[in-house]
Amino acid sequence: MSIIKASDVDFYYGDFHALKGISMEMERNSVTAFIGPSGCGKSTFLRLINRMNDLIDGTRLTGSIEVEGRNIYDKKIDVDTLRAEVGMVFQKPNPFAKSIFDNIAYGLRVNGVKDKAFIEQRVEESLRGAALWDEVKDKLKKSAFELSGGQQQRLCIARALAVQPKIILMDEPASALDPLSTAKIEDLIFTLKSDYTIVIVTHNMQQAARVSDKTAFFYLGELIEYDDTKKMFLSPQVEATQNYITGRFG
Repeated sequence: MSIIKASDVDFYYGDFHALKGISMEMERNSVTAFIGPSGCGKSTFLRLINRMNDLIDGTRLTGSIEVEGRNIYDKKIDVDTLRAEVGMVFQKPNPFAKSIFDNIAYGLRVNGVKDKAFIEQRVEESLRGAALWDEVKDKLKKSAFELSGGQQQRLCIARALAVQPKIILMDEPASALDPLSTAKIEDLIFTLKSDYTIVIVTHNMQQAARVSDKTAFFYLGELIEYDDTKKMFLSPQVEATQNYITGRFG
């Protein structure tokens, strides 16, 4: 059962045609990886799924993207509600200049939650969900900036979890991290997919092979191939995919 469905999506930054005729579906409780060289459109497409590109002037989309059967570009869609349902984790950890506790509680408070006991419960649940609770439970009032880079990234994942999204988008979430922190993020992605649908952009081919159920290969704004990850890596159907995966270009 698909939770995300893109149909014939074209996207423009001004006159630049960034995405061309993208159609694909992503299944609930799965991990989908977007791979491809820099500038091929994978992060652009990821950001369309929670309308982050709306923040850039002069952009234009044709076609449709549906989340749970609703076209998210319909004029009736409330973008704040959409972004609560479709969380985003960026390439570099971006904790707020607040305490660890207040970083997690922020989204709840912005959405009007005032119940202190509920907020405390959600903070703990979210930090546990991001495999961070045991490391920070005794320093929740300390600044988030005191955490290591890997811990900050897991904090950002916990912050996304706090508002109970259905989908989590991750734009190269481990590219700024050391190998040990990267392994923790990958383990976390594997654990989270039982409760969430995850879409990840990665430059790391091995990471895509390790964490994803399906992989989409983007090149020059087009979706070249999209299939089960094992099949894509063992026997891709398109020569360009084979060349990219084996390192002949990109």
